[in-house]
Amino acid sequence: MPHEKPKSKALLADVEKDRHGKVKVAITDIDGILRGKYLHKEKFLGAAKSGFGFCNVVFGWDSADVCYDDVKYTGWHTGYPDALARIDLSTFRRVPWDDGVAFFLGDFEDEAGKPLPICPRQLLKSVIARGATAGYSAKVGMEFEWFNFHETPQSLAERRNRMPEPMSPGMFGYSILRMSQNRPFFNALMDDLAAFGVPIEGLHTETGPGVTEAAILYGDALEAADRAVLFKTGAKEIGHRFGIMPSFMAKWNNALPGCSGHTHLSLWKNDENLFYDPSDPHKMSSVFRSFIAGILELLPEILPLFAPTVNSYKRLVDGYWAPTKATWGIDNRTVACRAIPGSAKSTRLEVRVPGSDVNPYLAVAGCFAAGLWGVQQRLELTSPPIAGSAYVEGPKERLPRNLYEAATKMGESR
Repeated sequence: MPHEKPKSKALLADVEKDRHGKVKVAITDIDGILRGKYLHKEKFLGAAKSGFGFCNVVFGWDSADVCYDDVKYTGWHTGYPDALARIDLSTFRRVPWDDGVAFFLGDFEDEAGKPLPICPRQLLKSVIARGATAGYSAKVGMEFEWFNFHETPQSLAERRNRMPEPMSPGMFGYSILRMSQNRPFFNALMDDLAAFGVPIEGLHTETGPGVTEAAILYGDALEAADRAVLFKTGAKEIGHRFGIMPSFMAKWNNALPGCSGHTHLSLWKNDENLFYDPSDPHKMSSVFRSFIAGILELLPEILPLFAPTVNSYKRLVDGYWAPTKATWGIDNRTVACRAIPGSAKSTRLEVRVPGSDVNPYLAVAGCFAAGLWGVQQRLELTSPPIAGSAYVEGPKERLPRNLYEAATKMGESR
């Protein structure tokens, strides 16, 4: 678990006395990519109190820094001004692979000092606040699959981004041998990320050449999303030391399985897991069923939160371990919503729609908000759980097949 965070006053005093003359700060753009900078220690201490300016283009371009031409919030028509970034001192960490430099995450605020709605982290915080008002909180854990390549940015550019060399050949899911052959990299992932406050619950190879899966230890919703964002960047920084380039594309090769960003969550009130009912054959409460019903009802309309890129939809095809319809089942890995029966602590839902390219803040916000809506509406599941293949059984209607269809559906949402 991450070390206990010091109080703000003591923390700032520690930073002021720190041997480093700089601090690393970062925010998350619309794609879930960390964008940040080093700040001189004196600049940071001032920014910790009053915020600092950060170009709002991060909400007006894509992952390759290509500016969009149809964003109202920012663009050439606004001149791309600064937005106010506010440092969240509770996110303090030290970066073990960067000489232990202090690190903080931040949020954006508008001119009036209110949360900026377009900021993904602020969106999740607003959903968490909505749940808290109703007396609910969520515990969340995310897991990612990703491909590892023996490449560098330079070598891949020389190949024109084609046919990267996998870290290992063949299809070797759960292979102890493959992990042993790449032991320094795997050990660094486990140890360095734990020291960074991003503890890994489980790490193993997956089916595919050079594929790895990591389950991040669960936590409260915001902390879990923070960990997920930091994990993806951390894995890339650690991989670079070993000549390995991790890729979190949802589907880099049509002949191979895609990469998921499965989102696990449960709904709590005080210290009680509201999903658990010991009297039910599957240990599922009525609240759990309503939560699933809410997600299934809204899934076609909020799909871009889980599948945000053109490439995302290449993963959502039959027969490749990814859902293609709004379905649910009990411990069934072909459905969109996989109910996982367990104890009063472990009973939870796995939403299997998100890919590894997902913005964790948007994924968690979408799951929590849709499920909470289902609970508040007292929705009931209208179909039995699918026990076999959801590609064959269940509804005929598919989820939107591409980003255009999904975005259109979202735009028409009530």
